[in-house]
Amino acid sequence: MALIRHIPFLKAVLRYTLTAFGGPQAHLGMMMKTFVHKRRDVTELELIDYNTFCQIIPGASSTQTLTLIGYKRGGLLLAVLTLLIWILPASILMGAISFFMTGNDSEVASRLFRFVQPMAVGFLVYASFTALKVSVKNLITWVVMLLSAAISFYYFKMPWMLPVLIVLGGIVTNFSNRRIPEKEVIKPRQVRWTNIWLFVFIFAVAGILSETARKQEWEHRKAYNMFENFYRFGSLVFGGGDVLLPMMLDQYVARPDATRVQEKNPNAIRIPRDELLTGYGVVRGVPGPVFSVASYTGGVIMKDEGKTMQLIGCAIGTVAIFLPSALLVLFFFPVWQYLKKYVVVYRALEGIHAVVVGYMFAAAMYIMGNIRHTMDTRDFMIQLGVISATFLLLRYSRVPAPVIVLVCMIAGALS
Repeated sequence: MALIRHIPFLKAVLRYTLTAFGGPQAHLGMMMKTFVHKRRDVTELELIDYNTFCQIIPGASSTQTLTLIGYKRGGLLLAVLTLLIWILPASILMGAISFFMTGNDSEVASRLFRFVQPMAVGFLVYASFTALKVSVKNLITWVVMLLSAAISFYYFKMPWMLPVLIVLGGIVTNFSNRRIPEKEVIKPRQVRWTNIWLFVFIFAVAGILSETARKQEWEHRKAYNMFENFYRFGSLVFGGGDVLLPMMLDQYVARPDATRVQEKNPNAIRIPRDELLTGYGVVRGVPGPVFSVASYTGGVIMKDEGKTMQLIGCAIGTVAIFLPSALLVLFFFPVWQYLKKYVVVYRALEGIHAVVVGYMFAAAMYIMGNIRHTMDTRDFMIQLGVISATFLLLRYSRVPAPVIVLVCMIAGALS
């Protein structure tokens, strides 16, 4: 019965899932519009705090942030249901695409979703200005934010960049005792280790089974190898889908052609570069998490072993890539909430939030720069118009986020 009262929330999650185009750049802005300003499930500060925390740990940050909204609202069960509603539509669609997608189809998807990327920038700019208002309130946070934006823009593709900046931002704002007073004495809290031990156990077992399957040439060795690959990706990747792609290119395109690998593992999993890039391009036009590209990749890896094994490959890719994110966020978040009560961590949050705001502005500028370099002046002005219109509608109107997405897609289809 307790779950029934959360049905409106789960419906909102489903509507958000089916319209969350544009990748992680747009997701935070859409969360801000849907779960903060429209439904008020969380406050602006809570959402920024969740997003900040998810940037610190590895995994799919948009997925983890949405999971925490469900966790805050209804505990573990609602968090799991929120996670499933978020990942399943995109994963099912991307898995289905692996059965018939070819390299040429990416051009069709590109034309259909031509306004999705600038729309995503508009959502990101909206989220950035909203976060700026909440998180940047004094001179030191302005300095941290501006420096973070400049450094993030210059080193945007470096996966180590954001964690390092977050640590430095927290250190800088700890030098002042004036802005944040001392807190009450903290009582020790027992840590529940179940999730982290389960995470480590699965990591170890996946590695052992993968290596055994390779050495003994098991019949369906690819399935074991693939689970280990994607579980490792989900456990180690910082920076979301834009960092996941280089890891997959290295694992499935570059590494199998290396002389050392050919000698040691001649049957290593290989994926043609065009097929992998096609999936990455298509996932940008699919609502939901960018990590759902693992469902497509799993299907592509297993396609030579029959339709049943290809379907199993899609399922393995989905479970393996998202499971570490869920285990890590649900273990570390209660610990994070406890640690925030300590003065040193509480003061650090001021700088950490400012760093994340700077990173959001840098991401918007970086994407706009990429758009500018790939088209002529006329097309860029049109894209800039989409960015501006999206931001203005979000900032000054009550137009729901799904309507903005639908209009952009219709405009792209008719253009």
